Amino acid sequence: MRVVIRSLKGLALSLIVLFGVALAPPTFAGTQLWDFEEKHDDWKVANGNWEIKGGVYHVDKGGRAEHSLIGEEKWDDYTIEAKVRLDEHNWAGIVFRAQSEMEYYVYYLNVPNNIVELWRHKKGDWTARDNIVKTPPVQGVKIENGKWIDMKVVVEGSEFAVYLNGKLQAENKDDVYKTGQVGVWAWETEASFDDFTVSGDNIKDTLAVDPNHKLATTWGHLKRVY
Repeated sequence: MRVVIRSLKGLALSLIVLFGVALAPPTFAGTQLWDFEEKHDDWKVANGNWEIKGGVYHVDKGGRAEHSLIGEEKWDDYTIEAKVRLDEHNWAGIVFRAQSEMEYYVYYLNVPNNIVELWRHKKGDWTARDNIVKTPPVQGVKIENGKWIDMKVVVEGSEFAVYLNGKLQAENKDDVYKTGQVGVWAWETEASFDDFTVSGDNIKDTLAVDPNHKLATTWGHLKRVY
């Protein structure tokens, strides 16, 4: 009889544990998204003439290292995805680990050489920077004016990776900036950005689910990924 009681107690304990696990909230990485269908006051322009126009975030062709930032300086590891179009001239891309308006990394597209470059900007001037790496010509993608490119930057610790249209182009390392905001960037180039998302474990989730939204497909993709 005692054996039966002990067995029942063990079964009850197991059921309680399983029930608790089932009720525990899932832990997913948070995602924030900007589709630029409306005004976004949370983007902070550091340099350049940026505006939301025609459902995209646009910068006029102007000076060097023109960029706009979003997010929190404490963000560390995350994945950024955005559509990037170089409308006129040669250089534009994605900022990450921005600790200030002058201290950040940027992966940017280079039209003339059909490559992706990684630079580390630093204090002193908008153009104060160090070239970390110039990758070989990109694979499976042609970087050209007027063409949308899906760009993804994955940041984990001191390791970075950049993808174009889903194809891995480069993996690099640097450990100077360990946290920081994200953003968009151009150098003497008119450029447009759309469907900008950032996902990470310490990022608050603000992604709204709207089946009639133009990003319903993107949300469906995110749900499959996570």
